[in-house]
Amino acid sequence: MSTQYECLKSADLYAEAFGVAPPEALLGKEVWPRQPGFFIRKAFVPEQSRAEPSAEPHVAPDVEAATPAAPASPLVLELAQGQFGLVPTWVKSASDAKLRSTKLAVTRYETMSTATATRETWLKGQRCIIPMQAFLEDDWRSRKPVPTRIARVDGKPMGVAGLWERWTQGDEEITSFTLLTVNANSHALMNRYGPDGNEKRMPAILNEGAWSAWLTAPLDKAREFMRAYPANLLLANPVQKK
Repeated sequence: MSTQYECLKSADLYAEAFGVAPPEALLGKEVWPRQPGFFIRKAFVPEQSRAEPSAEPHVAPDVEAATPAAPASPLVLELAQGQFGLVPTWVKSASDAKLRSTKLAVTRYETMSTATATRETWLKGQRCIIPMQAFLEDDWRSRKPVPTRIARVDGKPMGVAGLWERWTQGDEEITSFTLLTVNANSHALMNRYGPDGNEKRMPAILNEGAWSAWLTAPLDKAREFMRAYPANLLLANPVQKK
C-alpha cells in the first residue's frame, strides 16, 4: 500500500465536497509520511455557542410547566491540519515521534482496535476523514514499479477513513493522523498493485453518504464502513515522468 496521495486541487473543494470551511492556504500538492496534510473530524461545539432559548413565558405558581427536551446537538465538522503518520500519546519524545510516524502513516483496519499504537485512539472514537484527489500505487505487473495515479472516475474528491491523535509533552504538541486500509486481494483493480506475494491493500474509501455516519457510529458499528471501494468507480493512469 502506497503512502503518498494528492490533496484537493482547490480550497473551495473542501466546502463543496465535505461541507467544511475551506483552508486559508493550500498545502503542497502531494502528501507523504511526516508531511502536513488536512483531515476532517467532529468539531467540539461549546454550550454557549448554541442558540439561546427564547424568554420563558410567565407561568402562574400553581401551574406546572412541562420541561422541554433538550435538542440534539447537530454534527459540526471541521477541517484540521496534522502530520501524516500517527504519533501515539505514549511516545516519550519528539524525536521518537518522528521515527514512529513514518511506520504509522497507514494502518490495517483489522488491527486498529488491538495494535498498541492505535488502540487508545480507536477507543476514544477519534475517527477522521482524509480528503484526497487521488492516491499513488506502484504497478508491478512488468516486474518493475510503475507509479500509477488512482482517482475516482468522475474526478470528484475521495474521503478516506482514518484516525487522528494529539501528542503533547511540555510545550510541544503534534497533531497527526493515519489512513486506514482494507484487503484488496480480490479487488478487480487494486489486486494488480504491490509486489507479488504480498497482500494487496487499498485505502478505506468511504461512500459520500457515509461520511458523517463514519464519524459518529458506535464502536461496534464503525467496522461496517471498512469495505473495498467498487473497482468500476476508480480510474488508474500511469504517472508521466518529467
